[in-house]
Amino acid sequence: MSYNSKLKGDQIDKLFKAILKLENIEECYRFFEDICTIKEIKSIAQRLQVAILLRENKTYSEIEEKTGASTATISRISRCLNYGADGYNLILDRMGYKKK
Repeated sequence: MSYNSKLKGDQIDKLFKAILKLENIEECYRFFEDICTIKEIKSIAQRLQVAILLRENKTYSEIEEKTGASTATISRISRCLNYGADGYNLILDRMGYKKK
């Protein structure tokens, strides 16, 4: 099945193919520390944690307290979980975070 992304392009294809070549967590740390700022990596990690907590039916205030994410960020991730491209749901399912 092919996914039609608004992001689709040669540069982004190369980036994603490069990420798929990483074999373990250490390689991920090394690559992402070179390609992203620490703030960017922490922001992406925070978004994933927000998605996990939303999947666990935590309230916005609980999520804000645990992650430091703004309610706007939490709301955006909630919309993605419910109406997005299913990327969060795909990864959360694979990580074992089942819908409650």
